[in-house]
This record gives sequence, C-alpha cells and structure tokens, in this order.
Amino acid sequence: QLQASGGGVVQAGGSLRLSCAGTGSSFSTYGMGWFRQAPGKEREFVGAISWSGRSTWYADSAKGRFTMSRDNDKNTGYLQMNSLKPEDTAVYYCAATIRTSTFMSLRARSTPRSYDYWGQGTLVTVSS
Repeated sequence: QLQASGGGVVQAGGSLRLSCAGTGSSFSTYGMGWFRQAPGKEREFVGAISWSGRSTWYADSAKGRFTMSRDNDKNTGYLQMNSLKPEDTAVYYCAATIRTSTFMSLRARSTPRSYDYWGQGTLVTVSS
C-alpha cells in the first residue's frame, strides 16, 4: 500500500514536498511514478524513479522545477516541487510497480495502467 502526503495550499513561486510512504519489506524493489489530475482533466504523468533511485524521468512540465528521490530505508519516495505555478494545481498521486518493463520506454512509464499500486492522492493548490 502507498500513502501520499504533503499537499497543501501555496502561493505561486513557492515550494512543497510530497511524500509517498510504502508498506512492506519489498518497497525497495518497486519503481515509482508520480501523476497528477486536475479537475476535468485526465491523469497526467509527472515523473518516474527507478527502484534504486539512480534513474529518474520527468515530464516536460516538471523538468527543472520538480525533483524526485527516494529513501528505501524509510520506504518513502519524495517529490520536491519548486517554483510552483497555478497550473500545477491538481491532486497528486504516487504509484508503484515491480515491472521493470514500465521504465523502459517513455510511453510505458507515463501510462497509468503500467503501475500496479496507487496512493490515495494529495491535493496541491497553487494560488496566483
């Protein structure tokens, strides 16, 4: 199971760090993805991080502003978001999968159905 937290209200230009806590001893074997969904829109890929944390991939909208990391000793992944914009307002979800094939192509890692486990989502609101 995954538990996302850290959302809130922040002014444009501000920062937030989201956390995604996993349960179970196998957390370190799962690659992770971050997605977001704004009202009335489809779920959108934000980024993905390999099981070791050594490889990361970002959507163009996140590059240069967002940074993913993970601490496998704490069974937790992180999404650091800086220079937030009103268009970043959305519910943010973390996801995980043991399938390594998910991370072999942009299409796979950016597709929600490539992930097997999902957190409940945490709301990020960026005010202008």
